[in-house]
Amino acid sequence: MSVQAASNKSRVIIFDTTLRDGEQCPGATMTFEEKIEVADLLDSMGVDVIEAGFPIASEGDFEAVAAIASRIQRATVAGLARAINADIDRAGEAVRRAKRGRIHTFVSTSPIHLAHQMRKSEAQVLDIISATVARARNLVEDVEWSAMDATRTPIDYLCQCVDAAIKAGATTINLPDTVGYATPDEYRAMFRAVRERVVNSDKAIFSVHCHNDLGMAVANTLAGVDGGARQIECTINGIGERAGNAALEEVVMAIKTRGDAYAYECNVDSTMLVRASKQVSAATSFPVQYNKAIVGRNAFAHESGIHQDGMLKNTTTYEIMTPESVGVSKTSLVMGKHSGRNAFRDKLKTLGYELGDNALQEAFKRFKDLADRKKIVYDEDIEALVDEEIGRVGERVRVDALTVISGTMGPQTATLTLNVDGQSTTKQATGNGPVDAIFNAIHALVPHTASLELYQVHAVTAGTDAQAEVSVRLSEDGRSVTARGADPDTMVASARAYVAALNKLMAKRLKSKPEAAGAAG
Repeated sequence: MSVQAASNKSRVIIFDTTLRDGEQCPGATMTFEEKIEVADLLDSMGVDVIEAGFPIASEGDFEAVAAIASRIQRATVAGLARAINADIDRAGEAVRRAKRGRIHTFVSTSPIHLAHQMRKSEAQVLDIISATVARARNLVEDVEWSAMDATRTPIDYLCQCVDAAIKAGATTINLPDTVGYATPDEYRAMFRAVRERVVNSDKAIFSVHCHNDLGMAVANTLAGVDGGARQIECTINGIGERAGNAALEEVVMAIKTRGDAYAYECNVDSTMLVRASKQVSAATSFPVQYNKAIVGRNAFAHESGIHQDGMLKNTTTYEIMTPESVGVSKTSLVMGKHSGRNAFRDKLKTLGYELGDNALQEAFKRFKDLADRKKIVYDEDIEALVDEEIGRVGERVRVDALTVISGTMGPQTATLTLNVDGQSTTKQATGNGPVDAIFNAIHALVPHTASLELYQVHAVTAGTDAQAEVSVRLSEDGRSVTARGADPDTMVASARAYVAALNKLMAKRLKSKPEAAGAAG
């Protein structure tokens, strides 16, 4: 079913802007490969429109949008453009090869933006809207126009702008709460007023785009749909500018869970929500808060005795949706050092992992080592362990041993043994702190020119015996890779993460030099 055919009042179009608005979140930049992987997942889970980026922003952004446009099979692929001819032309070129391409152009409409940012009169902006939307429509059939800061725009002028955009050929009208200022009642009323007062409003689909500055992004989104909007703009995990956007997983599950209150439907396969959350979290190195609705670690966890008693009698006492409906296993086995291989294999299966015999044996060995060091091994511990093990397949460098001497009397010292192409070598190095010493030792054992772009640590679970999960991003010759390492010892996790990133860079070198790969074989 095409987006344009989705004007049925009960049908809501899901427009995901994780790759554009989400990536604008400070520190959330993704590599080209990570963007492709996220786009493929969004398409497979049933997202209707994927806003792939801002093509004029950089050559890399243009290439990512163009690549996504050429490979996506089901979703419409949109490129963002300011109300500037060069932007619109660049966006049109980026989505040219898409099966369904869209140009999404925007301009400010509020008095505060016109006075301080645009420095244009209302009449000038109306002319800009007419000219730029028409230009976009000459390049593609599907044009979305957004009134930036719509919720702080006088309703009379907002109606004039919407009328101009539709007359110029806009097929979707987005009225965003750009700064997260609106309340649900105000946002609902705005859509109703515009749709009633603009004569040709029935010629376009109206869209919501809400920011979370006051924590009301999802509530405003649903209110806007109640006001007549039939497209929802959102992001995985709610990432985005400042406090973020309406979270796709929360909007989708609100619609699916409360059909009595929201009589709409969408195409998103909700059983893929947790998988999408984890993939975006890994790509951006932004951890998901434990109590995050739908996809947080604690979303389906119960510790209170009263809650546990209710859950044992009937799960609906404290769960309004099933874990399976969002891609979480209902099983909550407590794994420990007395667990056997069969129980471990069964646990992996419930978590969605299928490992070969060798990988299973290695993962089980690491699990037993971890269980000896922790009282309880949680699902998240096992996931972190197995994800790292999967990432180690085919690696050339492994961490064999590490000893770190740290304290107030520096310098700190790391003695590290690495296995490089089957040969173990040991080096000792000092540094400004234990992590610096470890990374210096790695550099001495595996000389390279890569620079460290990101080093981030977070605890996989609660407690002083929690595993540390470390993310490392390395950059070399214009290529960036991100890798993770997990271990109860933060220093060991740091070494594993750095080495894993180096292995990824080595693999990229071989891919970029096919003759070298052939010679090595």
